[in-house]
Amino acid sequence: MKQPLRCWAEIDLAAFERNLKCIQNALPDHMRYVAVVKADAYGHGMPQMVRRLMQSGVDYFAVANITEAAEIRHMGSGWPILLLSPLLPGEESQVLAHDLIATVSTAGECERLNELGKQHDQKVRIHLKIDTGMGRLGVWHEQAEDFLKSIADYSHLKLEGLYTHFSSADSDPEFTQLQRQRFIRIVESIDYSKLLIHADNSAGIDSLSKDSPFNAVRIGLLQFGIAPYPKSALGAASVEPVFSFHARIGLVKELPAHTDISYARSYTLERDSRIAILTAGYGDGIPFELSNKGSVLIHGQHCPILGRVTMDQTIIDVTDCPEAAIGDTATLIGKNGGKEITTVEFSDLVGTISWETLCSITKRVTRLYTGSREI
Repeated sequence: MKQPLRCWAEIDLAAFERNLKCIQNALPDHMRYVAVVKADAYGHGMPQMVRRLMQSGVDYFAVANITEAAEIRHMGSGWPILLLSPLLPGEESQVLAHDLIATVSTAGECERLNELGKQHDQKVRIHLKIDTGMGRLGVWHEQAEDFLKSIADYSHLKLEGLYTHFSSADSDPEFTQLQRQRFIRIVESIDYSKLLIHADNSAGIDSLSKDSPFNAVRIGLLQFGIAPYPKSALGAASVEPVFSFHARIGLVKELPAHTDISYARSYTLERDSRIAILTAGYGDGIPFELSNKGSVLIHGQHCPILGRVTMDQTIIDVTDCPEAAIGDTATLIGKNGGKEITTVEFSDLVGTISWETLCSITKRVTRLYTGSREI
């Protein structure tokens, strides 16, 4: 007898493939698709997602670190792979070993990579990141023009791209426009005709015309069916959710009014109640912040979460859902019985963002892939 799953995420591969086609159709012909698949493809599973991205014909991949890049490189040799994070000393040799593109922000990084190129008598491919107001990686925009001139002094570096990152594309269009103007000014100070020029997926707001220097966009969350910036040109693409998150009811019991629930007795029943215990908790990715708020869907009905979420179990009220029974599916994110809890709604309730929600579903949660033939 097959062992039932206690907690699982379903990844709709057919929806993912439709999203890719939709995004590609929305991009101008000159625009390159850089697929961001860091953090295990935002919790969806890198191998399964990358195989379909390769089949769909994306141009580039972008990841956070060497380990992620190596996993992609083992799957295929034809795609450029950009490392978005800085390299630690000692990691440089892996850039050539896996044919990767490094991000640089400082002279020290250029020196280390140039020395690597000298040792192996080949050029190391790089993208220069420019800090236009994010305050994270990148050479500060006021020093960027001088820095670009200095790169020519490194005989074993090959500059292949320039990029920046917008800090507030979803909330501050004026500052985003200022960042864009700073970046474009720097780009237009050089011959950029052979470089990849990219900001982020919100570059779709204003900068996808052939008259601008942008010729690539980095697509992350959108390919998984969540529009990070709904008002942008790409955010308006008709994408659909790929990810859903479920658990089982492991126990149903009756408790009298005035019973305290879970650790610290943070909730007290106001009536005689029927409660259910879900076989998942914060050890699976149900946030502790959902304690005493939020709900799950059972038979298409919202059932409130009671008391503190615990490591392996979550208590819910099924008094008004009499058909709820042991073994039933409780949906935390996704559709159930004609109702839906979206990733955005789930994240808003927790006080976080969709990126963190997807990355926080732990490895203990089985990923089930549905809706497409295996590749």
